[in-house]
Amino acid sequence: MRGVPRGSKLPPSSLLKRGKDGTELERARAHMTTPLPAGAKRKAFDFIAYKADDVKRRLEELFHGKCAYCESRYASQAPVDVEHYRPKGSVEGDAAHPGYWWLAAEWTNLLPSCVDCNRRRKQSVPVHSSGLVQLRQQMLTGKQDAFPIAGVRASGEVDDVMAERAFLLDPTRDDPDLHLAFWLEDDRASGVAYPLADAHPAAPALPVAANDPATIVVAADRDRISIRGAVSIQVYGLNRLALVQERARLLQQLRFLEGVFLDVGDVAQNLVALNEAAPQPGLADAANRLNRLQSRILDQMRSLAEPDAPHSAVARAYLRDFRKRILALPA
Repeated sequence: MRGVPRGSKLPPSSLLKRGKDGTELERARAHMTTPLPAGAKRKAFDFIAYKADDVKRRLEELFHGKCAYCESRYASQAPVDVEHYRPKGSVEGDAAHPGYWWLAAEWTNLLPSCVDCNRRRKQSVPVHSSGLVQLRQQMLTGKQDAFPIAGVRASGEVDDVMAERAFLLDPTRDDPDLHLAFWLEDDRASGVAYPLADAHPAAPALPVAANDPATIVVAADRDRISIRGAVSIQVYGLNRLALVQERARLLQQLRFLEGVFLDVGDVAQNLVALNEAAPQPGLADAANRLNRLQSRILDQMRSLAEPDAPHSAVARAYLRDFRKRILALPA
């Protein structure tokens, strides 16, 4: 996950489109506030504005065709799920809550999601053990209608939703780098996401593998790791096996490019030294060509961390670490 500013463009027009009975928000408001006979159950409202093509196009433009949560290219898997950050029709764990119906057509509440991040499915996730060498267990992940909070839940339009203190990260409002990190080493835990800690432990702690967000919160608070990071990892399923494998492959590619970058640089330096000791035609030109090749390799590494690249957050983390290691090398 990486931060994506929503920008200042007006919302897609379909969200505000007015029919003979008003906008969708006005129709939903009338539906949800109409008194019911005693004992009657209110029917679900049919929200459709968020499914419009212009909404999908804007979300695809904003997130470069990637899931807002895991950064996978959803087009290569299945059609995008237009996901409601605050769920529109019901809230997990609160049977009496009608859902955040007044935000169903609210642009700032809509995100593009892949099927695995949005829908509840059984996934294989890592279980923490010493040194992040992990076993895996099956658990249900996927946001669906989950929306755990620390404060008082908003129940109507007049309530301040920001006062809820949401545990789930929203990449358009939050900076995921303050809560999430990735294991970059070349071992069994390569590509695993973990919550940032208050201090710098010898080995990062994974969130507890639990379907109940309250259990995750208690364990994260005990372990002094980012609660929002821990809850987001488990609810969105950011450590499901296939996703971690994709990140591990990306890290492997970056390690290979790093090795080639360093080898090419060493050869170029050796050619420069040879030419200084005993000038020969072509040595300087060969060294310059290798330096240009080294720049192209670095550009390729940087391209993997661009906003439109899949899993760019882990590539960006790798490049930051690479830069630290390069600067630490003796001159």
